Amino acid sequence: MKLTLIALLTAFCLMSVPAIAAGPAEWPITEAELDNGLKVIILEDHSTPAVTSQIWYHVGSKNERPGITGISHLFEHMMFKGSKNIPPEEHARIVQKNGGTSNAYTYFDQTVYHETLGNEKLDLALSLEAERMQNLTIDDKNLASERQVIIEERGWRIDNNPFMPIVEQLFATSYNAHPYGWHVIGWMSDLESITLDDCRNYFDTYYVPNNATLVIAGDVNPKDAMQLVEKHFGAIPRGAEPPRPHTVEPVQMGERRVEFHKQAQLPVFIAGYHTPEMLNEDTYALDVLSRVFSGGQSSRAYKRLVYDEQICLFAGGQFETREDPALFYVFAFMNPGATTETAEAALYDELEKIKNEPLTDHELQKAKNQIEAELVGQMESIDDKAQMLGQYQTLTGDYRNMFGEMDKYMAVTADDVMRVAKKYFDSRNRTVVTLVPEQSDAGMGFGL
Repeated sequence: MKLTLIALLTAFCLMSVPAIAAGPAEWPITEAELDNGLKVIILEDHSTPAVTSQIWYHVGSKNERPGITGISHLFEHMMFKGSKNIPPEEHARIVQKNGGTSNAYTYFDQTVYHETLGNEKLDLALSLEAERMQNLTIDDKNLASERQVIIEERGWRIDNNPFMPIVEQLFATSYNAHPYGWHVIGWMSDLESITLDDCRNYFDTYYVPNNATLVIAGDVNPKDAMQLVEKHFGAIPRGAEPPRPHTVEPVQMGERRVEFHKQAQLPVFIAGYHTPEMLNEDTYALDVLSRVFSGGQSSRAYKRLVYDEQICLFAGGQFETREDPALFYVFAFMNPGATTETAEAALYDELEKIKNEPLTDHELQKAKNQIEAELVGQMESIDDKAQMLGQYQTLTGDYRNMFGEMDKYMAVTADDVMRVAKKYFDSRNRTVVTLVPEQSDAGMGFGL
Protein backbone atom coordinates (compact mmCIF):
# COMPACT_ATOMS: atom_id res chain seq x y z
CA MET A 1 0.00 0.00 0.00
CA LYS A 2 1.00 3.59 -0.48
CA LEU A 3 1.35 4.35 3.19
CA THR A 4 2.58 7.62 4.61
CA LEU A 5 6.07 8.01 6.00
CA ILE A 6 4.71 9.58 9.17
CA ALA A 7 2.63 6.47 9.82
CA LEU A 8 5.62 4.21 9.31
CA LEU A 9 7.76 6.26 11.67
CA THR A 10 5.01 6.33 14.26
CA ALA A 11 5.06 2.56 14.30
CA PHE A 12 8.85 2.40 14.18
CA CYS A 13 10.10 5.12 16.51
CA LEU A 14 7.37 7.13 17.92
CA MET A 15 -1.01 9.74 11.21
CA SER A 16 -1.76 7.57 8.16
CA VAL A 17 -4.53 6.83 5.81
CA PRO A 18 -4.86 4.14 3.16
CA ALA A 19 -4.14 5.55 -0.26
CA ILE A 20 -5.42 2.72 -2.42
CA ALA A 21 -8.41 0.46 -2.60
CA ALA A 22 -9.56 -2.61 -4.43
CA GLY A 23 -12.51 -2.44 -6.77
CA PRO A 24 -15.61 -2.86 -4.59
CA ALA A 25 -17.89 -1.71 -7.42
CA GLU A 26 -20.58 -4.02 -6.06
CA TRP A 27 -20.90 -2.07 -2.80
CA PRO A 28 -24.47 -0.74 -2.36
CA ILE A 29 -23.67 2.97 -2.40
CA THR A 30 -26.13 5.85 -2.36
CA GLU A 31 -24.85 9.30 -3.12
CA ALA A 32 -26.43 12.74 -3.04
CA GLU A 33 -25.58 16.41 -2.82
CA LEU A 34 -27.56 18.85 -0.71
CA ASP A 35 -28.54 22.26 -2.04
CA ASN A 36 -25.78 23.79 0.11
CA GLY A 37 -23.13 21.68 -1.63
CA LEU A 38 -22.58 19.00 1.03
CA LYS A 39 -21.69 15.73 -0.70
CA VAL A 40 -23.16 12.61 0.90
CA ILE A 41 -22.05 9.01 0.36
CA ILE A 42 -23.93 6.20 2.11
CA LEU A 43 -22.67 2.61 2.14
CA GLU A 44 -25.28 0.10 3.30
CA ASP A 45 -23.49 -2.67 5.20
CA HIS A 46 -25.46 -4.91 7.56
CA SER A 47 -22.50 -7.02 8.66
CA THR A 48 -22.57 -5.45 12.12
CA PRO A 49 -25.24 -3.45 14.01
CA ALA A 50 -23.17 -0.28 13.95
CA VAL A 51 -22.73 2.84 11.86
CA THR A 52 -19.80 5.13 11.26
CA SER A 53 -20.11 8.71 10.10
CA GLN A 54 -17.11 10.59 8.79
CA ILE A 55 -17.05 14.19 7.66
CA TRP A 56 -14.16 15.04 5.37
CA TYR A 57 -13.23 18.69 5.02
CA HIS A 58 -11.11 19.32 1.94
CA VAL A 59 -8.55 21.35 3.83
CA GLY A 60 -5.21 20.51 5.36
CA SER A 61 -1.78 21.98 5.83
CA LYS A 62 -1.54 22.42 2.05
CA ASN A 63 -4.14 25.19 2.33
CA GLU A 64 -2.06 27.21 4.79
CA ARG A 65 0.48 29.94 4.15
CA PRO A 66 3.57 31.19 5.97
CA GLY A 67 2.36 32.93 9.10
CA ILE A 68 -0.46 30.48 9.85
CA THR A 69 1.21 27.10 9.32
CA GLY A 70 -0.30 24.56 11.69
CA ILE A 71 -3.72 26.24 11.80
CA SER A 72 -5.41 23.19 10.23
CA HIS A 73 -4.22 20.95 13.03
CA LEU A 74 -4.94 23.64 15.61
CA PHE A 75 -8.48 23.84 14.32
CA GLU A 76 -8.92 20.10 14.65
CA HIS A 77 -8.42 20.66 18.38
CA MET A 78 -10.66 23.74 18.43
CA MET A 79 -13.52 21.64 17.03
CA PHE A 80 -13.75 19.81 20.37
CA LYS A 81 -13.91 23.00 22.46
CA GLY A 82 -17.65 23.41 22.35
CA SER A 83 -20.32 25.20 20.36
CA LYS A 84 -23.51 27.14 20.93
CA ASN A 85 -25.39 24.12 22.30
CA ILE A 86 -22.57 21.75 23.32
CA PRO A 87 -20.20 22.60 26.22
CA PRO A 88 -16.41 22.32 25.81
CA GLU A 89 -15.08 18.74 25.59
CA GLU A 90 -18.65 17.41 25.70
CA HIS A 91 -18.78 16.20 22.09
CA ALA A 92 -16.50 13.22 22.74
CA ARG A 93 -18.10 12.53 26.13
CA ILE A 94 -21.58 12.36 24.61
CA VAL A 95 -20.39 9.85 22.03
CA GLN A 96 -18.65 7.78 24.70
CA LYS A 97 -21.70 7.81 26.99
CA ASN A 98 -23.71 6.39 24.12
CA GLY A 99 -21.30 3.51 23.65
CA GLY A 100 -19.40 4.93 20.71
CA THR A 101 -15.98 6.22 19.76
CA SER A 102 -14.94 9.46 18.10
CA ASN A 103 -11.73 10.99 16.86
CA ALA A 104 -10.21 13.24 14.23
CA TYR A 105 -7.02 13.74 12.25
CA THR A 106 -5.39 16.37 10.07
CA TYR A 107 -3.10 15.70 7.14
CA PHE A 108 -1.69 17.61 4.20
CA ASP A 109 -4.85 17.54 2.08
CA GLN A 110 -7.73 16.83 4.46
CA THR A 111 -9.15 17.09 7.96
CA VAL A 112 -11.46 14.28 9.07
CA TYR A 113 -13.85 13.87 12.01
CA HIS A 114 -15.48 10.52 12.69
CA GLU A 115 -17.82 8.71 15.07
CA THR A 116 -18.79 5.06 15.29
CA LEU A 117 -21.92 4.15 17.26
CA GLY A 118 -24.73 1.64 17.39
CA ASN A 119 -26.93 1.84 14.31
CA GLU A 120 -29.73 3.53 16.26
CA LYS A 121 -27.43 6.46 17.13
CA LEU A 122 -26.86 7.92 13.67
CA ASP A 123 -29.19 10.81 14.46
CA LEU A 124 -26.99 11.71 17.43
CA ALA A 125 -23.74 11.55 15.45
CA LEU A 126 -25.08 13.77 12.68
CA SER A 127 -26.54 16.29 15.10
CA LEU A 128 -23.17 16.67 16.82
CA GLU A 129 -21.27 17.23 13.56
CA ALA A 130 -23.83 19.66 12.18
CA GLU A 131 -23.80 21.59 15.45
CA ARG A 132 -20.11 22.31 15.34
CA MET A 133 -20.11 23.00 11.61
CA GLN A 134 -22.48 25.92 12.12
CA ASN A 135 -22.13 26.95 15.77
CA LEU A 136 -18.51 26.40 16.82
CA THR A 137 -17.26 28.55 19.68
CA ILE A 138 -14.18 30.46 18.54
CA ASP A 139 -12.95 32.72 21.31
CA ASP A 140 -9.76 33.86 23.01
CA LYS A 141 -10.07 31.32 25.81
CA ASN A 142 -10.33 28.32 23.49
CA LEU A 143 -7.56 29.59 21.24
CA ALA A 144 -5.21 30.14 24.17
CA SER A 145 -5.79 26.69 25.66
CA GLU A 146 -5.45 24.79 22.38
CA ARG A 147 -2.48 26.87 21.26
CA GLN A 148 -0.62 25.72 24.36
CA VAL A 149 -1.64 22.10 23.76
CA ILE A 150 -0.33 22.26 20.18
CA ILE A 151 2.91 23.97 21.20
CA GLU A 152 3.53 21.19 23.71
CA GLU A 153 2.61 18.58 21.10
CA ARG A 154 5.09 20.07 18.66
CA GLY A 155 7.73 19.77 21.37
CA TRP A 156 7.36 16.04 21.91
CA ARG A 157 6.36 15.15 18.35
CA ILE A 158 9.00 17.18 16.51
CA ASP A 159 11.51 19.26 18.47
CA ASN A 160 12.35 16.71 21.15
CA ASN A 161 11.93 13.68 18.93
CA PRO A 162 15.23 12.17 17.80
CA PHE A 163 14.20 11.64 14.18
CA MET A 164 11.25 13.81 13.13
CA PRO A 165 13.24 17.07 12.83
CA ILE A 166 15.11 15.67 9.85
CA VAL A 167 11.81 14.64 8.24
CA GLU A 168 10.62 18.21 8.74
CA GLN A 169 13.88 19.45 7.23
CA LEU A 170 13.43 17.09 4.28
CA PHE A 171 10.02 18.63 3.55
CA ALA A 172 11.41 22.16 3.83
CA THR A 173 14.33 21.41 1.51
CA SER A 174 12.48 19.28 -1.05
CA TYR A 175 9.76 21.87 -1.66
CA ASN A 176 10.81 25.36 -2.70
CA ALA A 177 7.35 26.51 -3.76
CA HIS A 178 4.61 24.02 -2.88
CA PRO A 179 2.95 24.16 0.58
CA TYR A 180 3.90 20.53 1.27
CA GLY A 181 7.12 22.17 2.43
CA TRP A 182 6.03 22.33 6.07
CA HIS A 183 4.93 19.65 8.50
CA VAL A 184 1.24 19.38 9.35
CA ILE A 185 1.90 20.55 12.89
CA GLY A 186 3.32 23.88 11.64
CA TRP A 187 6.29 26.05 12.57
CA MET A 188 6.61 27.08 16.20
CA SER A 189 6.69 30.83 15.49
CA ASP A 190 3.41 30.55 13.58
CA LEU A 191 1.75 28.53 16.34
CA GLU A 192 2.72 31.24 18.78
CA SER A 193 1.31 34.06 16.65
CA ILE A 194 -1.90 32.75 15.01
CA THR A 195 -4.68 35.21 15.89
CA LEU A 196 -8.36 34.88 16.66
CA ASP A 197 -9.15 36.59 13.35
CA ASP A 198 -6.98 34.01 11.56
CA CYS A 199 -9.06 31.25 13.15
CA ARG A 200 -12.40 32.85 12.33
CA ASN A 201 -11.39 33.49 8.73
CA TYR A 202 -10.16 29.92 8.40
CA PHE A 203 -13.41 28.51 9.79
CA ASP A 204 -15.59 30.70 7.58
CA THR A 205 -13.56 29.79 4.51
CA TYR A 206 -13.13 26.03 4.82
CA TYR A 207 -15.66 24.66 7.32
CA VAL A 208 -18.59 25.08 4.97
CA PRO A 209 -20.85 22.33 3.60
CA ASN A 210 -19.69 22.85 0.02
CA ASN A 211 -16.15 21.97 1.13
CA ALA A 212 -17.14 18.74 2.88
CA THR A 213 -18.07 15.15 2.15
CA LEU A 214 -20.17 13.20 4.64
CA VAL A 215 -19.63 9.44 4.50
CA ILE A 216 -22.03 7.12 6.33
CA ALA A 217 -21.32 3.39 6.39
CA GLY A 218 -23.00 0.60 8.29
CA ASP A 219 -26.31 -0.90 9.29
CA VAL A 220 -28.55 1.83 7.91
CA ASN A 221 -31.40 2.34 5.48
CA PRO A 222 -30.12 4.87 2.93
CA LYS A 223 -33.48 6.64 2.61
CA ASP A 224 -33.79 7.07 6.37
CA ALA A 225 -30.16 8.16 6.63
CA MET A 226 -30.65 10.82 3.95
CA GLN A 227 -33.64 12.19 5.82
CA LEU A 228 -31.45 12.61 8.90
CA VAL A 229 -28.72 14.28 6.86
CA GLU A 230 -31.20 16.75 5.42
CA LYS A 231 -32.66 17.36 8.87
CA HIS A 232 -29.33 18.30 10.44
CA PHE A 233 -27.30 19.77 7.58
CA GLY A 234 -29.87 21.03 5.09
CA ALA A 235 -30.33 24.48 6.63
CA ILE A 236 -26.62 25.27 6.98
CA PRO A 237 -25.80 28.03 4.47
CA ARG A 238 -23.53 27.37 1.54
CA GLY A 239 -20.23 29.21 1.78
CA ALA A 240 -18.11 30.91 -0.83
CA GLU A 241 -16.03 28.49 -2.87
CA PRO A 242 -12.79 27.95 -0.91
CA PRO A 243 -9.57 28.95 -2.66
CA ARG A 244 -7.35 26.11 -3.85
CA PRO A 245 -3.56 26.24 -3.95
CA HIS A 246 -2.39 26.20 -7.56
CA THR A 247 1.36 26.28 -6.99
CA VAL A 248 3.24 23.58 -8.87
CA GLU A 249 6.62 22.60 -7.48
CA PRO A 250 9.27 23.38 -10.14
CA VAL A 251 11.26 20.45 -11.47
CA GLN A 252 14.28 19.90 -9.24
CA MET A 253 17.44 20.39 -11.29
CA GLY A 254 20.04 19.00 -8.92
CA GLU A 255 20.61 17.10 -5.71
CA ARG A 256 20.10 19.07 -2.48
CA ARG A 257 21.94 18.08 0.69
CA VAL A 258 21.51 19.23 4.28
CA GLU A 259 23.35 18.31 7.47
CA PHE A 260 21.21 18.44 10.60
CA HIS A 261 23.13 18.60 13.88
CA LYS A 262 21.24 17.34 16.91
CA GLN A 263 21.93 15.58 20.19
CA ALA A 264 21.71 11.89 19.40
CA GLN A 265 23.69 8.70 19.75
CA LEU A 266 23.54 7.39 16.19
CA PRO A 267 23.54 8.96 12.72
CA VAL A 268 20.57 8.72 10.38
CA PHE A 269 20.04 9.67 6.79
CA ILE A 270 16.87 10.17 4.78
CA ALA A 271 16.46 10.98 1.10
CA GLY A 272 13.35 11.99 -0.79
CA TYR A 273 12.66 11.67 -4.51
CA HIS A 274 9.83 13.67 -6.08
CA THR A 275 7.08 11.34 -7.30
CA PRO A 276 3.66 11.94 -8.88
CA GLU A 277 0.22 12.65 -7.50
CA MET A 278 -2.27 10.04 -6.32
CA LEU A 279 -4.07 9.49 -9.64
CA ASN A 280 -0.95 9.26 -11.81
CA GLU A 281 -0.62 5.88 -13.55
CA ASP A 282 3.04 5.59 -12.49
CA THR A 283 2.02 5.17 -8.85
CA TYR A 284 1.11 1.51 -9.33
CA ALA A 285 4.57 0.50 -10.54
CA LEU A 286 6.20 2.69 -7.87
CA ASP A 287 4.20 0.97 -5.17
CA VAL A 288 5.18 -2.47 -6.46
CA LEU A 289 8.79 -1.28 -6.57
CA SER A 290 8.60 -0.11 -2.97
CA ARG A 291 7.58 -3.61 -1.83
CA VAL A 292 10.59 -5.22 -3.44
CA PHE A 293 12.95 -2.51 -2.27
CA SER A 294 11.73 -2.09 1.30
CA GLY A 295 8.64 -4.20 1.95
CA GLY A 296 9.60 -5.92 5.17
CA GLN A 297 12.58 -7.80 6.50
CA SER A 298 12.96 -9.89 3.34
CA SER A 299 13.18 -6.80 1.12
CA ARG A 300 16.37 -5.98 -0.76
CA ALA A 301 17.28 -2.94 1.34
CA TYR A 302 16.66 -4.54 4.71
CA LYS A 303 18.34 -7.81 3.81
CA ARG A 304 21.50 -6.13 2.53
CA LEU A 305 22.03 -3.39 5.11
CA VAL A 306 20.63 -5.01 8.25
CA TYR A 307 21.25 -8.74 7.77
CA ASP A 308 24.13 -9.09 5.33
CA GLU A 309 26.32 -6.03 5.92
CA GLN A 310 24.98 -5.36 9.45
CA ILE A 311 25.60 -1.63 9.20
CA CYS A 312 22.06 -0.52 9.98
CA LEU A 313 19.62 -0.97 12.78
CA PHE A 314 16.85 -0.32 10.27
CA ALA A 315 16.88 0.57 6.58
CA GLY A 316 14.41 0.86 3.77
CA GLY A 317 12.10 3.19 1.96
CA GLN A 318 8.49 4.20 1.69
CA PHE A 319 6.27 5.39 -1.12
CA GLU A 320 3.63 7.98 -0.30
CA THR A 321 0.89 9.48 -2.43
CA ARG A 322 -1.02 12.69 -1.83
CA GLU A 323 -3.41 14.86 -3.80
CA ASP A 324 -0.40 16.62 -5.35
CA PRO A 325 3.03 15.15 -6.16
CA ALA A 326 4.74 13.77 -3.06
CA LEU A 327 7.96 11.91 -2.21
CA PHE A 328 9.46 8.43 -2.21
CA TYR A 329 11.59 8.10 0.93
CA VAL A 330 14.82 6.16 1.44
CA PHE A 331 16.30 6.03 4.93
CA ALA A 332 18.78 4.29 7.21
CA PHE A 333 19.28 4.20 10.99
CA MET A 334 22.94 3.36 11.52
CA ASN A 335 24.49 0.83 13.86
CA PRO A 336 27.30 2.06 16.15
CA GLY A 337 30.51 2.55 14.18
CA ALA A 338 28.83 2.62 10.77
CA THR A 339 28.60 5.72 8.61
CA THR A 340 25.66 7.12 6.70
CA GLU A 341 27.85 7.35 3.59
CA THR A 342 28.15 3.56 3.52
CA ALA A 343 24.41 3.01 3.87
CA GLU A 344 23.58 5.72 1.38
CA ALA A 345 25.83 4.19 -1.26
CA ALA A 346 24.36 0.73 -0.67
CA LEU A 347 20.77 1.94 -0.95
CA TYR A 348 21.49 3.86 -4.14
CA ASP A 349 23.19 0.75 -5.51
CA GLU A 350 20.03 -1.26 -4.86
CA LEU A 351 17.96 1.35 -6.67
CA GLU A 352 20.37 1.22 -9.62
CA LYS A 353 19.88 -2.55 -9.81
CA ILE A 354 16.12 -2.05 -10.01
CA LYS A 355 16.67 0.43 -12.85
CA ASN A 356 18.78 -1.94 -14.88
CA GLU A 357 17.75 -5.49 -13.94
CA PRO A 358 14.16 -6.72 -14.23
CA LEU A 359 12.52 -7.99 -11.07
CA THR A 360 12.27 -11.74 -10.88
CA ASP A 361 8.86 -13.28 -11.43
CA HIS A 362 8.88 -14.31 -7.78
CA GLU A 363 9.60 -10.77 -6.55
CA LEU A 364 6.94 -9.26 -8.76
CA GLN A 365 4.27 -11.74 -7.69
CA LYS A 366 5.23 -11.48 -4.03
CA ALA A 367 4.81 -7.69 -4.14
CA LYS A 368 1.40 -8.01 -5.75
CA ASN A 369 0.37 -10.61 -3.19
CA GLN A 370 1.36 -8.23 -0.38
CA ILE A 371 -0.77 -5.49 -1.86
CA GLU A 372 -3.75 -7.78 -2.37
CA ALA A 373 -3.56 -9.16 1.17
CA GLU A 374 -3.42 -5.70 2.68
CA LEU A 375 -6.36 -4.55 0.62
CA VAL A 376 -8.46 -7.40 1.93
CA GLY A 377 -7.57 -6.39 5.47
CA GLN A 378 -8.54 -2.79 4.76
CA MET A 379 -12.06 -3.75 3.81
CA GLU A 380 -12.94 -5.69 6.94
CA SER A 381 -14.60 -2.87 8.91
CA ILE A 382 -17.16 -0.21 8.11
CA ASP A 383 -14.68 2.40 9.33
CA ASP A 384 -12.10 1.28 6.76
CA LYS A 385 -14.65 1.25 3.96
CA ALA A 386 -15.83 4.73 4.86
CA GLN A 387 -12.19 5.85 4.98
CA MET A 388 -11.58 4.68 1.42
CA LEU A 389 -14.74 6.31 0.11
CA GLY A 390 -13.97 9.59 1.84
CA GLN A 391 -10.37 9.70 0.74
CA TYR A 392 -11.04 9.05 -2.92
CA GLN A 393 -13.95 11.47 -3.03
CA THR A 394 -11.98 14.22 -1.31
CA LEU A 395 -8.56 13.83 -2.90
CA THR A 396 -9.54 12.76 -6.41
CA GLY A 397 -13.00 14.29 -6.77
CA ASP A 398 -14.82 10.97 -7.25
CA TYR A 399 -14.90 7.89 -5.03
CA ARG A 400 -15.30 5.76 -8.17
CA ASN A 401 -11.62 6.28 -8.88
CA MET A 402 -10.93 3.51 -6.39
CA PHE A 403 -12.78 0.98 -8.55
CA GLY A 404 -10.44 -1.15 -10.61
CA GLU A 405 -7.32 -0.19 -8.67
CA MET A 406 -6.42 -3.79 -7.95
CA ASP A 407 -6.56 -4.64 -11.64
CA LYS A 408 -4.06 -1.86 -12.31
CA TYR A 409 -1.69 -3.30 -9.73
CA MET A 410 -1.99 -6.77 -11.18
CA ALA A 411 -1.15 -5.37 -14.63
CA VAL A 412 2.22 -3.94 -13.52
CA THR A 413 5.14 -5.60 -15.31
CA ALA A 414 8.84 -5.83 -14.54
CA ASP A 415 9.43 -3.41 -17.42
CA ASP A 416 7.04 -0.92 -15.79
CA VAL A 417 9.06 -1.07 -12.59
CA MET A 418 12.32 -0.46 -14.46
CA ARG A 419 10.75 2.43 -16.35
CA VAL A 420 9.54 4.31 -13.25
CA ALA A 421 12.82 3.62 -11.43
CA LYS A 422 14.74 5.29 -14.25
CA LYS A 423 12.24 8.14 -14.42
CA TYR A 424 12.18 9.12 -10.75
CA PHE A 425 15.34 7.78 -9.06
CA ASP A 426 17.67 10.33 -10.61
CA SER A 427 20.17 12.05 -8.32
CA ARG A 428 19.00 15.43 -9.67
CA ASN A 429 15.53 14.63 -8.32
CA ARG A 430 16.84 13.81 -4.84
CA THR A 431 17.07 15.69 -1.54
CA VAL A 432 19.20 14.24 1.27
CA VAL A 433 19.18 15.13 4.96
CA THR A 434 21.74 13.60 7.31
CA LEU A 435 21.47 13.64 11.08
CA VAL A 436 24.92 14.33 12.55
CA PRO A 437 24.90 13.30 16.23
CA GLU A 438 26.05 15.71 18.89
CA GLN A 439 26.09 13.94 22.23
CA SER A 440 25.29 15.68 25.48
CA ASP A 441 26.92 14.58 28.71
CA ALA A 442 24.08 12.18 29.35
CA GLY A 443 23.76 11.09 25.73
CA MET A 444 20.50 10.81 23.87
CA GLY A 445 19.18 7.69 22.23
CA PHE A 446 16.50 6.93 19.69
CA GLY A 447 14.20 5.22 22.13
CA LEU A 448 13.96 2.19 19.90
